[in-house]
Amino acid sequence: MEKIKLSNGLRVVMEKIPTCRSVSFGIWVKTGSRYEDVQNNGVSHFIEHMLFKGTERFDAKDIAEQFDAIGGNLNAFTSKEYTCYYAKVLDEHLPIAVDVLADMFFRSNMDDGELSKERNVILEEISMYEDTPDDIVHDLMAKAVYGEHPLAYPILGTKEQLEEMKSKDLKAYMAEHYTIENTVISVAGNIDEHLVELLERHFGGFKNHGNESGITVPEFHSNVLFHKKKTEQNHICLSFPGCAIDDKRQYAMVLLNNAIGGGMSSRLFQEIREKRGLAYAVYSYHSAHADNGLFTIYAGTAPKQTKEVMDLTKEVLFDLATKGLSDDELRKGKEQLKGSLILSLEGTGSRMNRLGKNELMLGKHYTLDEMITNIDKISMDDVESVLDLMFSEPFSVAMVGTSDRSISGIRGDDFVTLRSNK
Repeated sequence: MEKIKLSNGLRVVMEKIPTCRSVSFGIWVKTGSRYEDVQNNGVSHFIEHMLFKGTERFDAKDIAEQFDAIGGNLNAFTSKEYTCYYAKVLDEHLPIAVDVLADMFFRSNMDDGELSKERNVILEEISMYEDTPDDIVHDLMAKAVYGEHPLAYPILGTKEQLEEMKSKDLKAYMAEHYTIENTVISVAGNIDEHLVELLERHFGGFKNHGNESGITVPEFHSNVLFHKKKTEQNHICLSFPGCAIDDKRQYAMVLLNNAIGGGMSSRLFQEIREKRGLAYAVYSYHSAHADNGLFTIYAGTAPKQTKEVMDLTKEVLFDLATKGLSDDELRKGKEQLKGSLILSLEGTGSRMNRLGKNELMLGKHYTLDEMITNIDKISMDDVESVLDLMFSEPFSVAMVGTSDRSISGIRGDDFVTLRSNK
């Protein structure tokens, strides 16, 4: 891995992989729903869409045809804390990808007519999302935990705010947030010595300097939120405090997540799906943000089975709060982590993603050997420290379904008491 700065100070991270014939190229911007307010919620995602709608040189069809003609992939995504525009092409076609993406990034038309059409596309995306209760429940969970903090805002925004947005609003937001300080270019694949010259030619004229976007640290709230919707299943989430992206306990957190609900051999999957057949989907995941994290458990099950699923989930958590992980789980967890890490780095896309995210959010990088060493160093004390963090606050609950009877009266502080008395 090599890290450089262009003549204007723009950061570039790159990794040469001579054994492959593809290159993945990404432009990362530190902006997402977390950096918005109530009035402009959804603007980051709206901008992401609009950059595909045409430039001074290419209309939307031209952009698509440029990549279809070379068998490449072009896409983008917006999260709560960053937006990424990326392409994957054959190494010989990298100049085309950089040219088109740079044109989209700097010279998007933001035409009012196209904006009106794309607004409707996003409104349809929101409607599709609202028809998917196993998606809604995760946004409801964010509201339960983060309250009025921007981390609770939906990435897609709201229909009311999107209806008010004009081209000038998107341009003003870009001028404030799409700055050199907030932007990183990441490249991974079969690159050559001409890459820096190529990037300098297309991005060296980037002059928009600004202060790095500021954030406010959220509090973890203990709430129970219910959204009534006609569904065949109840969709439930339980959330606990987790680790920030730069927390040294991240490796222990991921290991613990895998043991709880991160795979088919996990405790929740085995107890709820395999042994009793009470759910098709039951899993856990950890979300690491710049200054905090969230550990979440999800299950979807029939209304008549909801209480049993909740009771079993609490039994798994009770056992963790009082006994922690076994030595065997710790040993297997390390091997699982190392295997998934190595496999995840086999593609140029995953490497480009890791480079871009690490530079944007951490400003530092670890070699594969360093990461494996960190995994091997995970001790039972590290796992216990993560459990202390998880059970330091009463958990929050969110549910989408026909009735909230199964979660009414639930106590979120059970494990706090257990842990403090351990």
